[in-house]
Amino acid sequence: MDEIFTGNFTQQEPIPEAAIEAAVAVLRTGRLHRYNTVPGEAGEAALLEEEFAAAIGSKYCLAVASGGYALGCALRAVGVKPGDRVLTNGFTLAPVPGAIASLGAVPVFVEVTEDLVIDLDDLAAKADQARVLMLSHMRGHICDMDRLMEIARAHDLMVIEDCAHTMGASWAGMPSGRHGAIGCYSTQTYKHMNSGEGGLIVSDDPDLMARMILLSGSYMLYPRHRAAPPAAHFEALKYDTPNVSGRMDNLRAAVLRPQIPTLPERVARWNALYRVMEAGLAGVAGLRLVPRPQAEAYVGSSFQFLLPGHGPERIAALVARLAARGVELKWFGPAEPAGFTSRYDSWKYAPVQSLPRTDRVVAALLDLRLPLTFSEADVAQIARIIAQEVPR
Repeated sequence: MDEIFTGNFTQQEPIPEAAIEAAVAVLRTGRLHRYNTVPGEAGEAALLEEEFAAAIGSKYCLAVASGGYALGCALRAVGVKPGDRVLTNGFTLAPVPGAIASLGAVPVFVEVTEDLVIDLDDLAAKADQARVLMLSHMRGHICDMDRLMEIARAHDLMVIEDCAHTMGASWAGMPSGRHGAIGCYSTQTYKHMNSGEGGLIVSDDPDLMARMILLSGSYMLYPRHRAAPPAAHFEALKYDTPNVSGRMDNLRAAVLRPQIPTLPERVARWNALYRVMEAGLAGVAGLRLVPRPQAEAYVGSSFQFLLPGHGPERIAALVARLAARGVELKWFGPAEPAGFTSRYDSWKYAPVQSLPRTDRVVAALLDLRLPLTFSEADVAQIARIIAQEVPR
């Protein structure tokens, strides 16, 4: 009889007890708003920014309401206006082009490779079409950041990194989010720190960070930010920067702060699960694993593989068989998006574009989460089931 997996692909670990205690302490004060503090009190949001900046090696940090808000705030800060063209990956999630379109700007999609990273040759060819690249480290795959930044410098292209899937990852020792002018992170439930919703923005540029703090809705209370540039950087901006409120509150910040020092331990656990899956699928006929470059220190919180040469009917049948055995795979191939599997041609607010290489990749791409509620034995069972079903 075929074995059935009974785990839950969307069940996350409980919030740590230290975070629960910190959240309850905030609730007992009633001062959830980040600027509702008493004299001499920093506030949870300000302390979160300071501690995350130190952990990531950034000069400045801003805590905001969501990862999507972080992306939009970054675009506003670098001066993207309606009608401007902004480059981004052809394979990403909807909040990335959504942030571009929310400003009235135009997403220009760049091809992706079979390794699920932005195609640097296509980027170089399109670099003169825009002055901003919103680089998505989609599903935790990091491209050759040294070469990407060479292209960006050669074309005077400002880079904003979407690090929703790479908090805790790095390229050649440099943390993800620290190569470009701005790095944006998500703390939504399925990301690497969990506050339900939330986002963090980092930068070393004092003027960009001052503008983002004002944009987020500081109400001239920017002196209460600790991981922030000196007050002089706000003076020329404070009367000309609109309030597009998207602050993080003290409650979510209190939940996040205890998760910062434990992030490396969680990364190690995710990567152990990832390696079990990789080993279990190695050598399966017709299945292509995604190689991880030596310079990339990744966070394996999800797993992707490709089935090149498999037609849509065959892949759809495989997904259905695996679902019947308890294995929840997401397929990016169908024209009609399901859940988060929308593609660049699903986003009708963007102009029609041709990305034949990306089309071939997503047509064959399958994806699954590896929550930390899974054990290594769970993941080995999932891999066995996939390995049995793919050749059928």
